Amino acid sequence: MSASQTYRELAHNPYRPWPARITSIIDLTEKEKLFEIRLIDDRVREAFDFHSGQFVEVSIFGVGEAPISISSAPSKQGFVELCVRKTGDVTRVLHEKQCGDIIGIRGPFGRGFPFEEMRGHDILLVAGGLGIAPLKSLINHIHDDRHEFGKVTILYGAKNPSEILFRQQFEMWKHREDFDLVMTVDEPDDTWKFEVGRVTKLFETVDVDPAVTYGAICGPPVMYRFVIDEMRKKGVNVDRIYVSFERRMKCGIGKCGHCGVGHQYACIDGPVFNYWEAMNLREAI
Repeated sequence: MSASQTYRELAHNPYRPWPARITSIIDLTEKEKLFEIRLIDDRVREAFDFHSGQFVEVSIFGVGEAPISISSAPSKQGFVELCVRKTGDVTRVLHEKQCGDIIGIRGPFGRGFPFEEMRGHDILLVAGGLGIAPLKSLINHIHDDRHEFGKVTILYGAKNPSEILFRQQFEMWKHREDFDLVMTVDEPDDTWKFEVGRVTKLFETVDVDPAVTYGAICGPPVMYRFVIDEMRKKGVNVDRIYVSFERRMKCGIGKCGHCGVGHQYACIDGPVFNYWEAMNLREAI
């Protein structure tokens, strides 16, 4: 085995966090920040590749680690973007970090969206709240190969306008003729000029050709059943509806058993499942 092959295997060691530098931090809301992370070692960075829908384990040395979905497109080499909500010890300390600080990265882990299968088809994406983070990776990946996809529709719902993520990205998608974006909030304020209500309400405005459509859903698990019902009413096949099911993931490699869903683990068998798989998993849908 050559030295480069040996190094590539070491770079993919699932137990080893690799040092990475925070190169950008953007405040999205009061609770969420977008971090750009670059692996420090050039050879590790070259060996790092991922698929939309996968996640990494972020290590804060002396504190712990947490699984975070990748928000950037795989076509953007050399860095990853992570949208992080402040919810626990690890994410709290991460939110206190500055540009230039060093953290650890393990991964990527899990099964992502079937990007190659989706080529040549219409895409219907539905996100609720923080669920737009992993779907942003898929949307931007589609954007980079836009001529190889049909109609792309994005439905996004948030609790209120102050909790909407990626506002600049939404502005770009909203003004592109080859993306259809529809947004809604549960609790509007005086500035809100778009739809009001649950994200399922947006299906009233959507035209779907079920013969050529793939669906992708990410958000609070409570919304999945209702969104899938709407997709099924539109005629989308169950084996073309994909959900990102990030259930209590911890170790990332199926060792701790923390993310068990029925007879499978979300961290290695998912987090992306098609509906045919998910509806046969206890407690999934």
